[in-house]
This record gives sequence, C-alpha cells and structure tokens, in this order.
Amino acid sequence: MASPASDDREVLKGLRQAVRGDFTTALEELSALVRIPAMAWDSFDPSQLDQAALQVADLLREAGLAAVDILKTPRPDGLPGAPAVVGRRPADPGRPTILLYAHYDVQPAGELELWETPPFEAVERGGRLWGRGVADNKAGVLLHVAAVRNALRVLGDDLGVGITVFIDGEEEAGSPSLPLLLQQHGDLLRADVLVVADSGNWKVGVPALTTSLRGLILGTIEVRVLEHALHSGTYGGPLVDALAATSRLVASFHHDDGSVAVEGLLASEEPGPSLSEEEFRADSRVRPGVPLAGSGSITSRLWTKPAMAIIGIDAPSVALSSDTLQPAARARFSLSLAPASDTAAAMEAVRQHVEEHVPFGAEVTFVPGGRTEGFAGDASSPTSKLMLAAMGEAWGVPAVSMGVGGSIPAVDILNKLFPEAEILVTGAEDPDSRAHGANESIHLGDFENAIVAEALLLARLSAGD
Repeated sequence: MASPASDDREVLKGLRQAVRGDFTTALEELSALVRIPAMAWDSFDPSQLDQAALQVADLLREAGLAAVDILKTPRPDGLPGAPAVVGRRPADPGRPTILLYAHYDVQPAGELELWETPPFEAVERGGRLWGRGVADNKAGVLLHVAAVRNALRVLGDDLGVGITVFIDGEEEAGSPSLPLLLQQHGDLLRADVLVVADSGNWKVGVPALTTSLRGLILGTIEVRVLEHALHSGTYGGPLVDALAATSRLVASFHHDDGSVAVEGLLASEEPGPSLSEEEFRADSRVRPGVPLAGSGSITSRLWTKPAMAIIGIDAPSVALSSDTLQPAARARFSLSLAPASDTAAAMEAVRQHVEEHVPFGAEVTFVPGGRTEGFAGDASSPTSKLMLAAMGEAWGVPAVSMGVGGSIPAVDILNKLFPEAEILVTGAEDPDSRAHGANESIHLGDFENAIVAEALLLARLSAGD
C-alpha cells in the first residue's frame, strides 16, 4: 500500500506534467484575453467589458465549472457596473470551499510610443509574455482557470474541495459595484479560503505569498487665486498664479529627505526579507543621480510607511500654454498607508495639513476621494503554510512571505464580508512586470510554476492536509 507521502508526490508529479502539457493552451487563452481592451472607466467602450466577461465565462465552463453566471449590479452613482463572472463547483461533504479571485479589466495603454510591441497584442519574447493587462491581472484569471482545469484532470472526482472562481470586471476603477454585488450575491461566494491572484513574487525564480498590503486614500485639492485669467505681463508681480501656488502646497507634503510630512500617519519597520538599495534601483530603473526618499529599510519604505504621490495636475500643457496668470489649478494625490492605518483618520490628517499650508492666502478646496483599507495576513496560519509549501515545491526553492506597497480594493471588501475566511494573496507578477506602465509582462516560467502551486493547494485542501 502506498504511503500518504508517496501519494502526495505522485499528485505533484501528475499536476506538473498536466500543467506543462496544457501550458501552450493556457498561453493562447491568455493571449486572446489580452486582445480585448477591457477598461472600466466611463470614457472607454463598455462593450469590451461584456466581451471579456463572455470569454471568461467560456473559459470557466471549459475548465470544468458547470455553474457559471455573469452578474451585473449598479454602481453607487446609479450607472451600470461592469459584469463580473462567477463559476462554481460544490464541495463534497466535510470539505472546504475555496474562492479564487482575479480581474479581467485593465489600465489604459497610455502613450503608445512608449510600447515596444502593440499593447493589446500578447507577444512572447525573451522568456516573457508582453501586453497590457497580461500581468495585472489577466494572468491571474488564467492562473485560476488552468489550475482548476488541471487539478480536475489529474484528480477527477477525488477533488472534493468546493471551488468558486470570481472574476471582477472593474478592479482598476476601484470595484465600485462590488459591495452591492456581494450584498446581493454573497451566498454564491461564501468560502473558507480566498485566494486573490493579483500580486506577485519576490523576484524571478523566487515565489512569495503576500501577507500585507498598504491602505490607500485619494483626494483632489483645488487652489484658486483669481476670478479669471489675466495677462501675466500686465498683472504679474503683485500676483502669484494658481499653478505656482499649487506647486508650493504640493511641495509641503514631503520633508527634504522625501519622507511624507503629513503629521499623525502610522509607520513601522518591516522585518521581512531584505532588499538592498542596489536591487531596488535595478528593479525600479530609477535614474542614477536620484537619491532614494525616506529612511529605514527599503522594504519598510515600500510596505509599512506612508508614501505620497501627486498623480495628476489640471493645468495648461506646455504645448498649449500662453502668457497668462492661471486663476485656478487642481492636484490629485494618492497616499499609501501602513496596513493597520485608519483611512478616515488619515484623510482628515491630509485635510488638516492642507489647511495649515495654504499658500499665499489662496482659496483652497479639499475634496476627499476613495479609500481602501490595508491588509495584514498571517504567514504562520495552516493554510498559508500549505500555500508556501506548494509554492516551494512548484518552484523548487523556498517561498517567502512579503508585503506589497499597493492596495487591492477587493481584498478589503471581501475581508469585511467574510471575516472568518482566510485570505491568501498570490499572483504572477515580478519586479520587472511594469504593471500599469508601458511594456507590461510576466515571466513564463514563474507563470507555469504558479499554476502548479495553486493546483497543488487545491489538491491538498481537498485531501484535508
């Protein structure tokens, strides 16, 4: 009689062989999904969201999930939300249900001249797959699809774990209709374990489980100094224009060393894996003469300390500028927060900072935007250990737990709806994936290993490990 250990080795071997044999198909499916420019902002064609949702629904059915639904709920502003796709397979008695989350919507391509290949054509080159959304987050969609498909091929009816695949269609826009969708259809999504495949790995060849995410607040600041524009030669001197005043206010958000100057924000050192300044510079491609901002470890500055960015300014472009004193200007900020931060308190801290740093007596209007709470997982929990072990076996090197400086709205929303469920955050990205930027890509070897790891997790949860 075979031992449980030998049975487990046979399962891993079978899954690895199945995923390898299926990998070309998975890449073709991913490439087809990349070709759909599905963006969930009002300024883009909503029919592309519908097309992507239909394609995802077909993929889930073909993977072996018989019950597949496309769900739509309104956004808070009353407009239709993007379609979400849910595929389900019930659990055997006594077995847990696992929810697999990803999203099919993507960021806009941005400036096309910055792309080395067409953004909405998946191109394989140098051991990577390139294209808009291939990393964030269509690889996550296919990671789930291929893991389920191959787990079912290898284990068949012995795969007793319940599986629900939930694919969001508006994560990049903040998932505005997700709270109402979960309120109306939460019973379809109830699970014991949630795997959110919207993160990445420590580096190429080294897998990671993401155990913390920073919170996020957004807001807009308008600075007005005049009722209308004036000729800068005729009126310049006694008056400071709105853009100069806005620049002074924006500059107040940082100390001279680049650390955030807003009072009252949480910060801590991060005891996780170390990252040298040289490694960070190589990963980020920061220019040689630019010093790094802040102090403390690089990982704490990335994961557990606040980071303020000015992500947009409304002002005349250089190409269209005239010799004019601008009456008003606006700036939009994005503030990442330590995982345990209270986002409402942080928003109020920014408001207070703005009121205390009003430049030149200008009229300043502060408009708070969206908020996403941070996330702190537990790498020592039994399910996290299962995931870390599965990753280590799939890659052949030990997996690490790490933080991520970004935020995932769905993690916050799902965590509030299912507080008893354990959330595992994984993904197919690596430090050079360039999510949201030009020339986005994933490493194909890591993508294949990620599929093996998730399929192995399904098998072990089914076996009651």
